[in-house]
Amino acid sequence: MSLSPEEIERYARHLVLREIGGPGQQKLKAARVLVVGAGGLGAPLLQYLAAAGVGTIGIVDNDAVSLSNLQRQVIHETYGVGRLKVESAREAIARLNPHVRVEQHAMRLTEDNARALIARYDLVADGSDNFATRYLVSDACFYEKKPLVTAAVGGFDASLTTLRPFEAGPDGAPNPTYRCLFPEPPPPGTVPSCEEAGILGALTGVAGSMMALEVIREIVGFGEGLVGRLLLIDTLAMRFETLRYAWDPENPLSGTISPR
Repeated sequence: MSLSPEEIERYARHLVLREIGGPGQQKLKAARVLVVGAGGLGAPLLQYLAAAGVGTIGIVDNDAVSLSNLQRQVIHETYGVGRLKVESAREAIARLNPHVRVEQHAMRLTEDNARALIARYDLVADGSDNFATRYLVSDACFYEKKPLVTAAVGGFDASLTTLRPFEAGPDGAPNPTYRCLFPEPPPPGTVPSCEEAGILGALTGVAGSMMALEVIREIVGFGEGLVGRLLLIDTLAMRFETLRYAWDPENPLSGTISPR
């Protein structure tokens, strides 16, 4: 997929990077990425994917912009309060990069629609804010064999990983699933919501931007990604840590004792 003269100038700083260059930028232009959630994580994620030249971005979100969102959801603006987030985000992306096509999905993902929607994209980035959606998306990506970049944030901390459980690792063992890392969601009510606990706005910018970096890395293929590694961000101590995790043979998706 060739680049126009305007695109060559727009992406000039990518094109001179040996690890991206023309071939990598063409991969970005040809890519179809589904972003789950246009909120705190999704806002910077969408902006950097659009700026990087990802050709088609799907956005799943059935919520409307509220005034309390604007402390962290930087893709939306004050005048957009009350509008659907997918519409607000689409307009912001159009202003940023007219070469990007946006597909709006103003809907809630369910067991009935998740797999069919995810199957239409090359890669999924999940910035949702609830456990039910995270498990639904990770299971659907496993069955549809789609790479998944997933992140979560607390008040002052965040985590990020990349999942390719439909492939084997260098040692021949299957790559881990999300359920290898977190076998079951916590009981309802044990983890406070964003409304209850609060959240540092700039933290979502850091984590969402790192999600975009992982998506770009997965598309282009450079460096060492986060498959089998969980990145932890602690903004109180200003500390980043990376923990390794592995395939669990008892996980319900790809385990040896459970049906696939």
